[in-house]
Amino acid sequence: MRLSTLTAFALVLLPLACLAQTTPGGPMPPRSWVDKDTGHRVWRLSDEPNSGAFYFNINAYTPDNKQMVYTAPDGIHVLDLATRQTKLLVPNPPGDATATTPVPGTIHILVVGHKTNSVFYTTTDANHVTTVYKANTNTGAIHKLVVVPHLPNTSGWSVVSVNADETLIAGTYVEGDDTGKEYGSNMPAAAHTDNRVGSAAQGPHYQPPNKGQMMALRLAARLPLVLFTLRLEPGPNGAKPGDLKPLLHSTDWINHLLFSPTDPTLLMYCHEGTWQDVNRIWMIHTDGTHNTLIHKRTMYMEIAGHEFWGPGGQTIWYQWDYPRNADSSFVAGYNVKTGERIAYHTERDDTSIHVNVTRDLSLFAGDGSFPGQGPNASDCAWIMLFRPQMVRGDSLALNSPTFWQPGVFHTERLVNMSHHNYRQEPNVRFSPDKSLVLFTSNMFGPSYVFGAEVAKADNPPAGDVQSTPELARRFNPVDPPSGRGFGTPQRAR
Repeated sequence: MRLSTLTAFALVLLPLACLAQTTPGGPMPPRSWVDKDTGHRVWRLSDEPNSGAFYFNINAYTPDNKQMVYTAPDGIHVLDLATRQTKLLVPNPPGDATATTPVPGTIHILVVGHKTNSVFYTTTDANHVTTVYKANTNTGAIHKLVVVPHLPNTSGWSVVSVNADETLIAGTYVEGDDTGKEYGSNMPAAAHTDNRVGSAAQGPHYQPPNKGQMMALRLAARLPLVLFTLRLEPGPNGAKPGDLKPLLHSTDWINHLLFSPTDPTLLMYCHEGTWQDVNRIWMIHTDGTHNTLIHKRTMYMEIAGHEFWGPGGQTIWYQWDYPRNADSSFVAGYNVKTGERIAYHTERDDTSIHVNVTRDLSLFAGDGSFPGQGPNASDCAWIMLFRPQMVRGDSLALNSPTFWQPGVFHTERLVNMSHHNYRQEPNVRFSPDKSLVLFTSNMFGPSYVFGAEVAKADNPPAGDVQSTPELARRFNPVDPPSGRGFGTPQRAR
């Protein structure tokens, strides 16, 4: 999860198995092998230790579907999906990559554009001034877009999501100059997280063990927060870059801002916190109207979260437990145009931290979890493929457009992740052509970007077929934690 930078987060380095076990210049993990347990071929797609793909719900593909952007300690990289060649697009500034605070100018990645072959990112200078840029993934040309304003008597400014036509960026700030004084003083140091691109210390999307405590403290702080948009390009009626529009005032913790991939006027966001403590998933229009709760909880300990837009922009998908820690887990969808709702039931060992879906909705994928993360799950450390099937009744069965339409997942395992440390989230996504499920893993020590083929390998050479955990253990002999002591409550992200 990417936390809004409401305080100046610092990182405490922890001696965990997810840290790099190989030395710089040491042997690289294999480029490819066939997982002995699943029959699916796995490819290592990145070469940089502690590189990683984007958070699961952030667009990483260029509009022409030819490139994927990922991050590494040295900066932003571009992967050519056809040739699988990579290049460094935007370098990080020189400095100690293992420092506990980012050096001025360190890149904070945002999103790949839905309109142009561009990646959007921010940097913050020594005077704490944050600037938004975009870099052309073909030419490398960098364009400065806008400086994030700091209004009087405000603090904690953060921008995180760019809309479909690349004219607006959304963010939050706190009214008042005492952001997090009480919140920060109660915050254990290990609860902070690192916002740098591809942290060399732990890789991207690392979840600290005190994260649940941090989230509870932040929610309880009730800081007066403003959700806003900031214009990146000239617009109608004389609108100019830098124009700011408040959309919402709240003392709840507003986070996970995510524009629709197709509708430039529609923004999804969440009321952040441990999931059973909030009605989480909302959307609002960029004129500040139609502030809408997507899923209203109706049961004690019901949880819903890890929301994401379907690639076509028509459906908001999310994970739903009814209630938490029971066997009633679903991947649910809400159609923003029709209001129709779908719920695909997931079995206990199909529990995943994140799920994702193809554009045509024919396949879903999950990144698995450590034992104990899911409801009674014991064998869930897999990259998984889900084939959805609707449940059909007879012609006399009561039905209504307001009913949930039920379905089930038929699961196929792609990669054995038992040697992966799930404090670093794999964050699955499909390649645009549906041939690969891409994910990040630290099973070899440092993290890398991998892709598992959706189709089973056809008569692979015998030498290619290897146990993934045994292969990973040759490079990283330290076994990952069992999961029970992770310190983060289930669905607390």
